[in-house]
Amino acid sequence: MVDVRPFKAIRPASNLADKVAELPYDVVDSNQARYLAQGNPYSYFHIDKAEIDLPQSMSPYDKAVYQKAAANLKEFLQKGWLKKDRKDNYYLYQLTMAGRSQTGLVACTSIDDYTSGKIKKHEYTRHEKEIDRMNHIRSCDANTSPIFLSYRKNAAIQQLIQQWQESHEAMYDFTSYHKVQHKVWLLDNDTVIQELKKAFASVEALYIADGHHRTESAVKVGLEKRKEQNQSLESDYFLSILFPEDELLIKEYNRILNVEIPDDFFERLKESFTVEKATEKKPDTAGQMRMYMAGNWYCLKVKKEAIPTDPVGKLDVSLLQNLLIAPIFDIQDVRSDQRIDFVGGIEEPEKLEELVDSRKWTVAFSMYPTKMQDLLQVADAKEIMPPKSTWFEPKLLSGLFLHDLETT
Repeated sequence: MVDVRPFKAIRPASNLADKVAELPYDVVDSNQARYLAQGNPYSYFHIDKAEIDLPQSMSPYDKAVYQKAAANLKEFLQKGWLKKDRKDNYYLYQLTMAGRSQTGLVACTSIDDYTSGKIKKHEYTRHEKEIDRMNHIRSCDANTSPIFLSYRKNAAIQQLIQQWQESHEAMYDFTSYHKVQHKVWLLDNDTVIQELKKAFASVEALYIADGHHRTESAVKVGLEKRKEQNQSLESDYFLSILFPEDELLIKEYNRILNVEIPDDFFERLKESFTVEKATEKKPDTAGQMRMYMAGNWYCLKVKKEAIPTDPVGKLDVSLLQNLLIAPIFDIQDVRSDQRIDFVGGIEEPEKLEELVDSRKWTVAFSMYPTKMQDLLQVADAKEIMPPKSTWFEPKLLSGLFLHDLETT
């Protein structure tokens, strides 16, 4: 039921993959990218965050940044640092972190599957972020970053992927950020390609795990080209990496607040939570969270009668927002309110302590991670999760695959 097709990837030369590949554009800021790319002409940040090659005073959304990205992509291709394959292939991308592996199929998915609801979302997007990626796609005439998709476990697909991995050597194999091992296989056998394509045709839906802004941007550019009658077959599809849901790990997405603590704070907490001092800094089950304030950790357990049954309302991030953050501190819009920020689960709870102890923040909440089944349930119900509900690890690196839209 979903259209998952092979494509001619633009990808690094084998001896340069570890030098090209970088963290996603949206998990580092311009200064971090500039620092990480220092002394490395092969760094994909020169394309994905091209402002690093321009004056620091320039906005990362300036027209010149997108022009520089396109120029750098052209230079990478001319120098052979990136090359485009001559035939349509699939690719396998395995990430291993702390002994745990997940393997995705690198392919192109259909903009029509997205508009018809076969590719399901669970987050809202922000217009300004869409515009940024749309400008990047238009300038480079390519999907420059992959969409992280998931699907419900399928035995036929998993068998084909595993058999290929076991019988073929990886073309890339290197270790990068956070000691994650990255391995990539070229899957170029036409018979296996057709078997995989047929197997995905029986999959009812795909789910966006991460990359809602990239998806919206890729789809809108494709529809724009279609309307202008300037589309190629390629612009009807966008770059994706598809993982079975049972292999994915969602880590917690913690909250920090800079707020004034009311005198009756603990009394108000007890309306919806049981509260006690804690020694553990991470919750061990859903329906509870740890709070760090004034040098102490507390365990907050949500009272059963306060937990709704709907798929969004029962999420821990929703419970914290609806029972504590909004009613006690009047933080209604977590996207724009400067009194709240978020810390991904790649950081240990000691980071929360550090932030609060610095007195730049008042209180921190260590969360229990959202589960993949929660994400699928919300998406199937056509509901939307609160912002910053999921933090996926390990991160897919950018620069290993680009998808040429072939419209210029």
